[in-house]
Amino acid sequence: MSMAMRNSPLGGLSSRLFKTLHVSNQCVRLLHQKAARPVPAPTPFVPDVETFLKLIGREMSKQASKIPTWEDLFNLNSNQLRQAGLEPARQRRYLIRKREKFRNGVYGPGGDLHTVVDGVAQLRVVEVPVSARGLTYEGTQATVQTSSATLAPGMTKALVNLAPDATTYHYNKSASIAKFAGMKIHHGSAPRGPHLQPLKGSNGTAALISVEEGMWEDKRGHKVDGGERRRREVQNKKRLDERKKV
Repeated sequence: MSMAMRNSPLGGLSSRLFKTLHVSNQCVRLLHQKAARPVPAPTPFVPDVETFLKLIGREMSKQASKIPTWEDLFNLNSNQLRQAGLEPARQRRYLIRKREKFRNGVYGPGGDLHTVVDGVAQLRVVEVPVSARGLTYEGTQATVQTSSATLAPGMTKALVNLAPDATTYHYNKSASIAKFAGMKIHHGSAPRGPHLQPLKGSNGTAALISVEEGMWEDKRGHKVDGGERRRREVQNKKRLDERKKV
């Protein structure tokens, strides 16, 4: 803008209008920025980044050095993950999808266990008073059974989480009995669920679960004859090749 225009009334008006529009655009950008979502706390089964990446599989554990902290795991966006060297793009999308599930409290097997030692936990079927039926843990109904003829009077069965080397369970009436995702009591006495391994010497009433590579992995589908778009072309080519062999 020339000096003459700045000194004129119209020039001053244009300058003020430009500043107003600039400030307005900044306000609009601020309004459209997403508020930072809270970072979920680690759980006993998933205490750090390395364990989380190991659980979700797809060789994500090899990327642990590129995500140094728990906060980074849940705060870095796709572009920041790319700058950190996380490639290809499908790996970034997969990580973001899995971390959002964790943020929303949707865990894989073992993720909601509360007593874990060095990545290993025990699930054991025990007897508790019938009064424990209907107790809740974080809004979830307890896992209890009463169908066994071997139960003591006034007792029922429940699935509890203990330390890996624990052999006894002491019922605390002030504590809640939790229900663990995907875990149940089978045939009245045996814990049943994904990745459970029977505990020796427990007579089938206890099992261990430990952190393993890919336990929470979403398995990829397999393309058949090149995928949808090329399927007909590939199948026709196969038929032609078979006819030539005849």
